[in-house]
Amino acid sequence: MHSVKIAPSILSADFAKLGKEVQAVDEAGADYIHIDVMDGHFVPNLTFGPPVIQAIRSYTAKPFDVHLMINPAVQYIKDYAEAGADIITVHVEADIHLHRSVQVIHDLGKKAGVSLNPSTDENVLRNVLDDIDLILVMSVNPGFGGQSFIPSQLGKINRIREMIGDRSIELMVDGGINPGNIANVVKAGANAIVAGSAVFTGGDYVASIKSLRDAAN
Repeated sequence: MHSVKIAPSILSADFAKLGKEVQAVDEAGADYIHIDVMDGHFVPNLTFGPPVIQAIRSYTAKPFDVHLMINPAVQYIKDYAEAGADIITVHVEADIHLHRSVQVIHDLGKKAGVSLNPSTDENVLRNVLDDIDLILVMSVNPGFGGQSFIPSQLGKINRIREMIGDRSIELMVDGGINPGNIANVVKAGANAIVAGSAVFTGGDYVASIKSLRDAAN
């Protein structure tokens, strides 16, 4: 297993100084900057649009991992790509023509991810496995930070890891992950972890990211 990547979710950052927060977690050792885009329709919250992403892009060279929790997503993919996204993840539940959305992302020169809600069966991935770069398993119901990890997702993570086989697809997990449970998530097969509260609560981002890495390994 390769070293686990840590992707702090700026949904838990201080919005009043978002650029500085991005810079701080970059310097603290983040691998990706995870950006949760919510539309108040597909999920019950509103967050970042392309102008915000464009505004914080200059604060780090780390990849922007943009998770589109919006429905529909396909017509907005270009806007997020142009704003500075490096990885763009869409939901199987939101995009009826999932393969088309993946094609659009790749045509824009970006990496394509697909995300599943907790109640969604992993078999929906089978017809796009050869076309995607990342799978994002939601281990909470999307829409809010600070929720508790749903244990049933460990089995799903394990089954997806088996489906991936020798493909170079990252398996990312998002929701309720902390130093107390990250080892189980990694053991199940994840190699990238989104962490919001576990990184930003307390203010010492270096210690928080190190704590996650140490527990994961």
